[in-house]
Amino acid sequence: MSTSSQMDLETNNKGYTQDGTLDLRGRPVLASKSGKWKACAFLLAYEAFERMAFYGIASNLVVYLTTQLHEDTVSSVRNVNNWSGVVWMTPILGAYLADAYLGRFWTFSISSLVYVLGMLLLTMVVSLKSFKPNCTNGICSKASRSQIMFFYTSLYIIALGAGGTKPNISTFGADQFDEFNPREKQLKVSFFNWWMFSAFLGALFATLGLVYIQENLGWGLGYGIPTAGLILSLFVFYLGTPIYRHKPRNIKSPAIDIFKVVVTAMANWRLKAPNESWQFHEGQPQCHVISGKLNASHSPTFR
Repeated sequence: MSTSSQMDLETNNKGYTQDGTLDLRGRPVLASKSGKWKACAFLLAYEAFERMAFYGIASNLVVYLTTQLHEDTVSSVRNVNNWSGVVWMTPILGAYLADAYLGRFWTFSISSLVYVLGMLLLTMVVSLKSFKPNCTNGICSKASRSQIMFFYTSLYIIALGAGGTKPNISTFGADQFDEFNPREKQLKVSFFNWWMFSAFLGALFATLGLVYIQENLGWGLGYGIPTAGLILSLFVFYLGTPIYRHKPRNIKSPAIDIFKVVVTAMANWRLKAPNESWQFHEGQPQCHVISGKLNASHSPTFR
């Protein structure tokens, strides 16, 4: 048996995780004192507040643009669609940075601070009169160029921050469960159920509660509540830092792996698929257990 395999077995015998996860300092972590639900509870709290913040903006943004900045309906809808598109495209960049350079924890940490900065700026913009068009005797002028610039700058800062948080917080939660531990593997399925529940709970409160507050009690309060909630959720998230598990960062760029998959698939286009699923992998099943690499399941769905 190789030296690395012996070290892996010794590590597992001492009660460390079997999937190679580490603490923030790069040391092996004890399975009994890290990860699992005691770590994921912090992540679920963040997700609920983040969804509340996002949908608190997105669900009523057209109304703000038409009633407060006095944009026409067509322009408002177009601008909201552009912003929404950027919000859902930036996670590609965030996932790449996490996989290739920073890791999930640090990508999320930096991006979440950018997210909070955008929320603070947006709350300030909708609260201060100097950032709103002047109104005289019920007649309001259109927003000035600087007012529009400040408003959309805060929106796109939020979009940039969301790009690093969206793809990494859920996968970081999945990292808290050892794939090679049957009990923890079952808990991972339960985690994603609660993950979706917390996300929809935050979206529900935003759609029903924050929209009412924005239109009846004030836009500053309507944006200030999710901003305060997001700051609180970040504080809760960092409380769990000592017990989080971290996947070792892949030194190779994921773009290289994607390219190799395409090239290999084209080269093997006409090869006959093996009958046994384990033959798809590079080694025997026990090799994956010893090395700590995930032995992915295969399906004939896309044969």
